[in-house]
Amino acid sequence: MEKKTKKGFIYRLTAALCCSFFLASAPVCAASDAELRLEAHRAMDIQSNEIPGWPNGPVVGAESAILMEAETGTILYSKNIHQRQYPASTTKILTALIASEQCGMDEIITFSHDAVFDTPRDSSHIAMNPGEELTMEQSLNAILIRSANEVCYAVAEHITDTTDWQVFAGLMNQRAAELGCQNSHFVNPNGLPDENHYTTAYDLAMIGRAFFANEMLCKITLSRRIDFPPTEKLPLGKLENNNMKIIPGGEYAYEYLVGCKTGYTDIARSCLVSCAEKDGMKLICVVMHDESPFQYQDSISLFEYGFSNFEKRNVSQSETKYNIDNTGLFYSGNDLFGSSRPFLYLDTDDFVLLPRTASFEDTESAISYDTEDENQAAVISYTYQGIPIGSARVHFSANQEENSLFDISPEDSDAGAAGDDNSIIFVDVTFLLTCGAVLVGIILVWLLIRTVLKNYEFADRKSRITRSGRKDWKKRRKKRGRKSGGFRNPDF
Repeated sequence: MEKKTKKGFIYRLTAALCCSFFLASAPVCAASDAELRLEAHRAMDIQSNEIPGWPNGPVVGAESAILMEAETGTILYSKNIHQRQYPASTTKILTALIASEQCGMDEIITFSHDAVFDTPRDSSHIAMNPGEELTMEQSLNAILIRSANEVCYAVAEHITDTTDWQVFAGLMNQRAAELGCQNSHFVNPNGLPDENHYTTAYDLAMIGRAFFANEMLCKITLSRRIDFPPTEKLPLGKLENNNMKIIPGGEYAYEYLVGCKTGYTDIARSCLVSCAEKDGMKLICVVMHDESPFQYQDSISLFEYGFSNFEKRNVSQSETKYNIDNTGLFYSGNDLFGSSRPFLYLDTDDFVLLPRTASFEDTESAISYDTEDENQAAVISYTYQGIPIGSARVHFSANQEENSLFDISPEDSDAGAAGDDNSIIFVDVTFLLTCGAVLVGIILVWLLIRTVLKNYEFADRKSRITRSGRKDWKKRRKKRGRKSGGFRNPDF
């Protein structure tokens, strides 16, 4: 019995040691997998680093990453930006954007059975029950702060006026295409795993341009928590914290942050879409298939790269290629018409993004006259080393229906005297030739009239001279007759 007891003890001890070994090694294996992914991703090429004269960007652990200027869409950093990735909960910025565009904030969202029970219990949610209600504003807070999946389903059903949240995917794909997405397909409103639900870093940045232009949505993402008071349709109320670590007060708080949305699934790994603004420059960053907490560190590193290495250049203050002097037909401070305004000018708010080490003269430009705005004459698009960096709008100086070509208001006159920054440009040869032809026509008509008037005056003068000559001739004849003493028959 003693031997059996010792043997049993040895077996139990061996089993315990084996279990301890496997339990201890499991996290190590998982950590090793994450480290291997990070190592592989960090070794990948960064496409923007291959551009001549472009500042070298940082190495990041994300498989796909992009840094984009929000207004012009200039891409400052690119790494596999068109590679398909699973977006996880970053999908929700598109859902929230559509909801903000199509719904009032006081609309009531009622939770259906499917909205609640189609949501996996191990996913993000705020434990809503069928029949409970939230306002649209509360729903957007739950989606963006707590990443609530069942709220996404309920909002999708509300917007499509159906009990089938899958119908909402059609609206998502349509809006994504309108925003410039090139390689995306959405099948649900929350980003839960589906092999047909994918997007790219570039497409998420394009969606982000519209999302981060919405001040309300940005403000929601930076809120520390949601706090919904109890109501008849929400008996217990809701109190949930924001777990995104890059917001104010978070472990990786970034002082210039405008807004953000995280995402995570086992297959998508850690994703982050964020926006920051500094010194008037607004940048959007997307990192996909990263490892926590590097999605925060990588995003901050990319923001610092952008703010440190690039700057905005005002086109109207830098452009010289299309300028003409403040003299001649188009503009003059002292011409026949007084102080007149220019025909065309560059928009003083338009700018391009350039590396701080680059010169504006290094850019290339192209003019397009195909504009949808009737008050615009053309658009000048700029590139640097083949990379689009922004554009400038060419405006007509005034609405021709209200003002003549040479009219000028006192305000414009004062602005001109003070040194208006509007750069005068000549972009339409056809227009100039037409004006020239009209001017030549006016001159020819004036010369013709002058010639006719001169001929008329000469003819009238000749007639008067002829009549005067005849009278003198008759007088002379009559005088000679008298001297000779003869009389002439007047009828002869």
